[in-house]
Amino acid sequence: MKSLEELRKQLDEIDSQIVELYERRMDVCGQVGNYKIETGKKVFDKNREIEKLHAVTADVEDGFYKKGLTELFEQLMAQSRKLQYQMLTKKGALGRLPFIGVDALDLEGARIVFQGTDGAYSQAAMFKYFGRDIDSFHVQTFRDAMEAIEEGSADFAVLPIENSSAGMVTEMYDLLVEFENYIVGEVELPVEHALTGVEGASISTIRRVYSHPQALMQSAKYLDEHRDWQQIGVANTAVAAKKIVEEKDVAQAAICSAHAAEIYGLKVLDSKINDNDNNSTRFIIVTNQKIFLKDAKKISICFEVAHESGSLYHLLSHFIYNDLNMTKIESRPIEGRTWEYRFFVDFEGNMSEGAVKNAIRGLREEAKSLKILGNY
Repeated sequence: MKSLEELRKQLDEIDSQIVELYERRMDVCGQVGNYKIETGKKVFDKNREIEKLHAVTADVEDGFYKKGLTELFEQLMAQSRKLQYQMLTKKGALGRLPFIGVDALDLEGARIVFQGTDGAYSQAAMFKYFGRDIDSFHVQTFRDAMEAIEEGSADFAVLPIENSSAGMVTEMYDLLVEFENYIVGEVELPVEHALTGVEGASISTIRRVYSHPQALMQSAKYLDEHRDWQQIGVANTAVAAKKIVEEKDVAQAAICSAHAAEIYGLKVLDSKINDNDNNSTRFIIVTNQKIFLKDAKKISICFEVAHESGSLYHLLSHFIYNDLNMTKIESRPIEGRTWEYRFFVDFEGNMSEGAVKNAIRGLREEAKSLKILGNY
């Protein structure tokens, strides 16, 4: 039996040959890339790759080796494609992405829409991003807001996309796919619930507490200390604030934001009553224009993949190969297609960068569908 050192020496010799063959293969792939650039031929040829995989494994009997060779050649062909995408980028053959870079958002005469009512967290997020000296209005649903900017009755919408404790706002992800609207900014707002009441109310007078069911749940520990209070769910925290203002009953309180309390002239009876001190909601700024700020640092996309083994793995490799930092991935079921999913990815970058163009070109060629949701 050979010693371990002898076996490792053999492996080193084989690996050296593999490196040499790899370099030769990639040199030829580069020549293929030049041919495709000159002739306008697409980089990704799925049928050719399937034929290649069948050919290289046809005479291999060992099942483990067959599977290993399939994976090896899938990687080799994927690296060939990535090399060719990079060549296209350097030659300027990728063209421009269909978005226009701007120095700043044009806010002159702009109308802003938010979902909810006066005093809603969405309104507070809007003020935080745009300031208070703006022309704004509110609508009842997220869909109403998306329709408002699509039809042009509003220029920008402020909508929640994610909560640090409750997770993604699933409806917003679906609407971003459905509508031709795009993310141009984001703002994070801490969720700090306050117990509020009308003039003359105090902790001792309270008998009923109104709020959105999620806000009641997020303040469960505080409310457990007052088990004699009846908890009543309403449409949102701002609606709760408006209700107790209108009814002027010192036995009623609302759990809402300090912003809502200020809007409706309520007295804060107790502040920061939610269980999680680090709870916050991320809001996106959406418009119907394909624009991005020139100093934008984050890109959001969504794509569909073939319902087969390894498809997501191969697509995500485009981020690794182009040194792009993926910061988030979520999935949503595709309506009408059982067990098929659409993936939503956030990654760092700007659409003017070659690495980003390169990755998006690869994703667009190899995914079943791809949509850029925004660069912000």
